[in-house]
Amino acid sequence: MSSSSTIESVLVENRVFPPDARATEGARIAGMAAYEALCQRAASDFEGFWADQARANVVWSKPFTRTLDESRAPFYKWFDDGELNASANCLDKHIGTPVENKTAIVFEADDGTVTSVTYKELLARVSQFANALKTQGIAKGDRVIIYMPMTIEGVVAMQACARIGATHSVVFGGFSAKALQERIIDAGAKAVVTANFQMRGGKELPLKAIVDDAIALGGCDTLQTVLVYERTASAWNRVEGRDKTFTEVLQGQSSECAPQPVGAEHPLFILYTSGSTGKPKGVQHATGGYLLWAKLTMDWTFDIRPEDVFWCTADIGWITGHTYVAYGPLAAGATQVVFEGIPTFPHAGRFWQMIEKHKVSIFYTAPTAIRSLIKAADSDEKVHPKNWDLGSLRILGSVGEPINPEAWMWYHVNVGREKCPIVDTFWQTETGGHVITPLPGATPLVPGSCTLPLPGIMAAIVDETGKDIPNGSGGMLVIKRPWPSMIRTIWNDPERFKKSYFPEEMGGTIYLAGDGAVRSADRGYFRITGRIDDVLNVSGHRLGTMEIESALVAKTDLVAEAAVVGRPDDVTGEAVCAFVVLKRSRPTGEEAKAIAAELRNWVAKEIGPIAKPKDIRFGDNLPKTRSGKIMRRLLRSIAKGEAITQDTSTLENPAILEQLAQSN
Repeated sequence: MSSSSTIESVLVENRVFPPDARATEGARIAGMAAYEALCQRAASDFEGFWADQARANVVWSKPFTRTLDESRAPFYKWFDDGELNASANCLDKHIGTPVENKTAIVFEADDGTVTSVTYKELLARVSQFANALKTQGIAKGDRVIIYMPMTIEGVVAMQACARIGATHSVVFGGFSAKALQERIIDAGAKAVVTANFQMRGGKELPLKAIVDDAIALGGCDTLQTVLVYERTASAWNRVEGRDKTFTEVLQGQSSECAPQPVGAEHPLFILYTSGSTGKPKGVQHATGGYLLWAKLTMDWTFDIRPEDVFWCTADIGWITGHTYVAYGPLAAGATQVVFEGIPTFPHAGRFWQMIEKHKVSIFYTAPTAIRSLIKAADSDEKVHPKNWDLGSLRILGSVGEPINPEAWMWYHVNVGREKCPIVDTFWQTETGGHVITPLPGATPLVPGSCTLPLPGIMAAIVDETGKDIPNGSGGMLVIKRPWPSMIRTIWNDPERFKKSYFPEEMGGTIYLAGDGAVRSADRGYFRITGRIDDVLNVSGHRLGTMEIESALVAKTDLVAEAAVVGRPDDVTGEAVCAFVVLKRSRPTGEEAKAIAAELRNWVAKEIGPIAKPKDIRFGDNLPKTRSGKIMRRLLRSIAKGEAITQDTSTLENPAILEQLAQSN
């Protein structure tokens, strides 16, 4: 095997945490034998397994007779002769059961104001908004852009689109006018649903004004209507004939709206992935398979129970907010918390305070948030989680990127109090839901590992020809068989879909995740080593950036956060460049050189001399989007000494770029 086909695994993690007895007792999948039995069923009768799950977990208005159509692979179809409605599966199915009067959403606003809505009340609100959309000429198959704050109204808008068979495309409220314009054009949107302003961290931030700017850029020829939720009392610019308030369009609307049956393959939503430059990439998901997996992963991964209070901190603008806010919890009949604000306002103990207040039992957040709260707790004991009663917690979750082992341990000890399993979930916008994750009542946990694939997910690690790589060696993560919630195509670009996810070199039918991974030699556990394009080739050694980042952050007395990228090097081919946030003030001059030397030696000890960063730059923080995602693309430009020419309007802290550009 050529050296270019494997990614060296240099991080060793030997700590193992078996499931707590209270997590196993009563769990849907209790113990590894139960997990393995499900996997065996899926392997031996693949279509029968999925058909049974779809019949048991989804309400069909017209039952399907065909489970999987592979005739046009990789354009797979699931349950395609069946019909259903996603909104009916989230709301109507609970009417006439005890769930109808159960709290569906507990909404906490940025300023701490709390409002709640029951399933019956939520159905009435969704139906009213669905009728309002129909009044505006929105019908089955039309596309609607949703550019909203993290509020109940945002979820209502998504559900209302699904109810009438319109395809929604939610755009995160931190995206710029240009990004919004591109999405309106690509989707061919007929309407935009937005708010006058959003509240974040005590600040009023414009949304409607950005919509106006996006439309002014031109090309939004399909757009007819802009619906505006007046989140605040502040004035906003109104374009007569085009703009209407929620109050106006909802007036007189019936609170009953029959759900529109759609085919299982009907596009439920388009979600544009960020990260790459150029034309936006619209990931299209189908209704039936996506909804099945949203419900099933709520049951399996979170072991959701009637008494649980579930809180996923993700924004509805991301896939996590789609699957584990807008659809999964409602399909499961759960009570969930929806939060408008940010974790550090008015103080960095806000998450812990809310867990105590709302008696949250399942908490699902991102490693980025965890790391920033570790730093806050280290510098100010008043915001340490120990100051709040977190005894209601039963399960913790991690999402968005690999969680480094030291952050995992802090989360386990300080938030979970060493009693809560951590489900470290690996999945993507394209997978629709979790694909590799521990199960809280079954899987022994290893910090930093997403452990094993869910039943029915045929994951493997291969080289660039698609050949399996033995455990202990790193390679490219793939999924060898289709699954119901997978991406169906890239909107308006099927060729890009095939090229990006089903490369011909691997046969054209194997899904390429775009991530590097390694399976442990002992348990066969998966650990994600970073995006394939984040693999560094240093003197012929292929190193995953995630492992070097984890080693740096393992220096717990000194490092709060780290991001690693590569830059060209005349001697080694590529050099490791690390951007580091310390648990103390940013050093300069000789002090910075001394700390950089200490960190290089630390990495050499933890991994080996080959992984020592050539450059270490210190910053007060890292360049992040308003959702908390580190913009490694920008860091690569800084490491190479290039001028930043990319759009930085989505950054929470654009000033940090200049600070990081200073070489130590």
